[in-house]
Amino acid sequence: MKHFILWCVVLCSSQACLALEPYVQGDKVPGPDLSAQLDQVDRKLQAAGFTVVGRHTPPGLPGHASLVVTDPDMLAAVRSLGGPAIVAAAIRVGLQSDGTLSYMNPEYWYRAYLRGQYPAAQAAAQSVQLRLARTLGAGPGFGGNVPDGDLANYRYMFGMERFDSANSLLATHASFEEALKAVQDNLSQGVGATRRVYEVVMPGNKTAVFGVAMNDPGDGEGWWVNKIGAGHMAGLPYEVFIVDNKVYALYARYRIALAWPALGVGQFMRIVNAPEAIRSTLTRVAGGTAH
Repeated sequence: MKHFILWCVVLCSSQACLALEPYVQGDKVPGPDLSAQLDQVDRKLQAAGFTVVGRHTPPGLPGHASLVVTDPDMLAAVRSLGGPAIVAAAIRVGLQSDGTLSYMNPEYWYRAYLRGQYPAAQAAAQSVQLRLARTLGAGPGFGGNVPDGDLANYRYMFGMERFDSANSLLATHASFEEALKAVQDNLSQGVGATRRVYEVVMPGNKTAVFGVAMNDPGDGEGWWVNKIGAGHMAGLPYEVFIVDNKVYALYARYRIALAWPALGVGQFMRIVNAPEAIRSTLTRVAGGTAH
């Protein structure tokens, strides 16, 4: 056993193993209420060169919110990579009414979402990380950890979905334009008690991503997030994305596990119905046929 442990330590050192957490704790935000706190963070992020594209204040999660921004260099990297890289266009910041602030760890999420393409966007990702730290504070990471080398092919456990799971496909349309119109129209109409939080469209390479609030009191994000930990607001909102004529949403056994990697199997069993409930809701948003 001693030799095995020593071998693992040597192997990890030789491969520069690094465990990454999904979130970073920022500085506390003063203010009389959540709305005022969001305004303050909004101004800071804009002053740092980010563009605010959406706010997420889920009715099922009172006292919790997220702010979504984009960065011009990161958008340029996403545009250059094309295809499913569009899912990495948004940067999420979480806020609670007691002033607790957190933000997504760019390296963690971009390694997972961009996979083998991450090196091409690494400079932009590091710039985002540095500016978020300077603007919002750089406290400890939290939320669990995953070895950096595992994120490109991440799955929670054997037999479960990865980023490119076939279960992520929601609908196929005749063209990119029809797919885009279907998602925009359905979100505008609030299909399935949903709401558009943000939208990033890159028509030149026929890609788009939307942040979707799922507000149904029975099976929306309020019920499942409350069961596994609302402190991970920088993991929300959920994304729907378009590549060419196809609409996708990362299957929840991947997407939720990526955002809550420290949860045990027993905790995930408390929301065992969430993956198909989410898929059903987002299939309606995509203009597909729910199963």
